[in-house]
Amino acid sequence: MDDIEISVIIPVFRSHLHLTALNNQLVSALEKIGECFEIIFVEDCGGDNSWDVIQQIATRDQRITAVKLSKNFGQHAATICGIAQAKGKWIVTIDDDLEQNPNDIIALYNEAIKGYDLVYGVFEQRSHSRWRNITSYCARKLFNLAIPSLNYDYTSFRIIKSSIAKELQQFDSPYPFIDGYLSWITNNYSTVKVLHAERGSGSSNYTFSKLLRHTINISISFSEVPLKLSSWMGLFTSILGLLWLFLILIQKVTGTVTVSGYASTMAAILFIGGIQLIVLGVIGEYIYRINFKTSKKPLYLVGQMIKKNN
Repeated sequence: MDDIEISVIIPVFRSHLHLTALNNQLVSALEKIGECFEIIFVEDCGGDNSWDVIQQIATRDQRITAVKLSKNFGQHAATICGIAQAKGKWIVTIDDDLEQNPNDIIALYNEAIKGYDLVYGVFEQRSHSRWRNITSYCARKLFNLAIPSLNYDYTSFRIIKSSIAKELQQFDSPYPFIDGYLSWITNNYSTVKVLHAERGSGSSNYTFSKLLRHTINISISFSEVPLKLSSWMGLFTSILGLLWLFLILIQKVTGTVTVSGYASTMAAILFIGGIQLIVLGVIGEYIYRINFKTSKKPLYLVGQMIKKNN
């Protein structure tokens, strides 16, 4: 096989109904760029029939590589797994739900070959529900506060120069965040406006609790802001406690102290105790991440693979 120009990575999770249509659209779009491409499906153990569908697709086309992880490791880990298998000069990542149009890969590619390391497909208008758009907006604002270098227009629809994408394998955080890594590796990026289509079927696998968990994990893994907030909270409560002590001493001297005060005392103990627990919780999260890195656990494990013949 000639040198591969483009590798397309699709992390798959509970999307067996979309995969055949997605593959057909990808092949049609990529053939407009050239014949030398590959498509890599990484099934992240969603528990549906996705792996069966992927195997059928892979047996019909030698340009398809099928990977099944040993357990669910998450979208970003599955994407990095696909990147590890990719042979292309350019690596495209795209979701499995048909919300991102494969034909827009052509626009991403044409922009990338102008000299960029990374090009994002940015949606002019998102087709998500109102609550999802609001929570995504809030998460982006928080991420940009916690990670100032983060590319604000990041999406999961991107094309990356292979030499840049391969560097993602060097990171071993327990909560990988590809766009956080990319913002650290390069700032030579561009964006292309693309349409955000309706999901092929079903509903998003990202629930509110998952989005909240993802936001907290990324904020802690990529930023010292939570630790700084903890320090400021500790300083604030210390100052508040000193002021309270000063007030009590004044009342003692002036003889205005009374026996009553149980409610205020308990309120102070509970408030300060709550702050201490929050600070300890934040420190514990950082210690957990240190423990993960020192334990040398892999980011993902491959369970099965169907690889094309080279």
